[in-house]
Amino acid sequence: MTEHKTTRRLLAVFAHPDDETFGTGGTLAHYARQGVEVHLICATRGEVGEAPADLKGFPSVGAMREDELRCAAGILSLKAVYFLGYRDSGMPGSADNTHPQACAAQPVEKLAREVARYIREVRPQVVITFDPIGGYRHPDHIAIHRATVEAFKMTGNWRLEIGDLPAYSPQKLYFSTFPRRFLKMVVRVLRLLGRDPAHFGKNKDIDIASLAEVDFPIHAAVPIHDVMDLKEKAAACHASQGGSMPPILRWLQRVLGGSETYMRAFPAEAPPRRERDLFEGVK
Repeated sequence: MTEHKTTRRLLAVFAHPDDETFGTGGTLAHYARQGVEVHLICATRGEVGEAPADLKGFPSVGAMREDELRCAAGILSLKAVYFLGYRDSGMPGSADNTHPQACAAQPVEKLAREVARYIREVRPQVVITFDPIGGYRHPDHIAIHRATVEAFKMTGNWRLEIGDLPAYSPQKLYFSTFPRRFLKMVVRVLRLLGRDPAHFGKNKDIDIASLAEVDFPIHAAVPIHDVMDLKEKAAACHASQGGSMPPILRWLQRVLGGSETYMRAFPAEAPPRRERDLFEGVK
């Protein structure tokens, strides 16, 4: 067999620089260390995300955040990073949602075809993306979730022409998510402290109370003890976003016992036991 046929490949599909690290950086580093080819699609350059006034010589926020992502990608040992070139849509209800180039403003099928093109080109056995609410209902996260799900279905259709790339069907699709019991505990603590869990975060635009009520099954837990240092170093690359994992994510990591957790979307039937390897059963 050729190397192309025998190499294990994982494709992560996310929306902004830092999504790859804060949510799944341990998983990406873990598999890269095992010799898996790890590829990343990033839909935007995070143009309207939080950023310091000093851009450190970069011409724009997007250019700075792309550089941060490439720094993190090097530490996580990603094989390649692909940008779709859309604009950050901002948080729900912001004017950026309706910008013509906003990721969230694009038709799902258009985004899906672009993701499908990379699936056919990279030929991963495993694909990972956001859960159905994008973690915390960011419009871009939800748009990329929907596009990836659609791309996963369409890429194996040999009747569908996408460039001159042959049809290809990945074997597994996972959504990055986490148990909601942790968020429910946070909601209780915030209320005891007299804080409103419906308006959380620096800009008070994250509704933890409603997020805690949307639960997804956990089908896989990837141990990341061996690469936690790499995840933290990659997080430090994202200096414009604080340069470290947010305290709430650090806490969650401890609660989950040093694992990153996933819902398995395909194969659709739940596994008989919680998987410890996303490549389990891959042919």
